[in-house]
Amino acid sequence: MSSYDSRDSDDESPATAADVRGNGTEASRYDPSHLLDTLQVTLKLKNDAALSRTLGLSPPVISKIRHKQIPVGASVLIRIHEVTELSIAVLRGLMGDRRKQYRIGSQPTRRQLHAKRQG
Repeated sequence: MSSYDSRDSDDESPATAADVRGNGTEASRYDPSHLLDTLQVTLKLKNDAALSRTLGLSPPVISKIRHKQIPVGASVLIRIHEVTELSIAVLRGLMGDRRKQYRIGSQPTRRQLHAKRQG
């Protein structure tokens, strides 16, 4: 089982521009399947195998991303950006990632350390 949020809805339609900008809507939940489905529609591909060939990724990587077994990493986002010419912000929006900043590594930030000390 994964620690990522799962989608309760059966709606698998591609995101519109309004969905990408959404404020707390269904599109705001982390769902890499939505990103992959949108890429398939945008690139006019039939399945995940065609998507993996187009992106130059192995089919198991696409499957693991779709089933939330691994997160969409920076290198995968960059590869998708290179192929589709969509901005990283749009790609992150399509999968429901609304973070303002990324933290590199697993070390806690100064703010987190300070909060922990304060109790």
